[in-house]
Amino acid sequence: MKPVRLRPQALADLQEEVRYYRRQASTATAEGMVAASRKVLDQIERNPGIGSSRIGESLSIPKLKNWRFTGFPLVWFYFERDDFVDVARLLGERQDILSILK
Repeated sequence: MKPVRLRPQALADLQEEVRYYRRQASTATAEGMVAASRKVLDQIERNPGIGSSRIGESLSIPKLKNWRFTGFPLVWFYFERDDFVDVARLLGERQDILSILK
């Protein structure tokens, strides 16, 4: 098991998503998104190799992996390091992910 470490931008992304779901839906939905986020990060901690490297390969960003949420159109982007998981971004599936990550 490798602990996850959120970069400042990943934390900012998460905070923005919480604000978005609170505004557009409800506090309960925002809290559900946070719980789903924690579940995904727990899965990544237990098995960092589960993520897809397809987007990282298409952008020539070595070792960039991603893993999506269940129930929300969100994706965590991360790098597996020797002793931790370096979480770089949380992006929405409808965003222009390729342009953002360039």
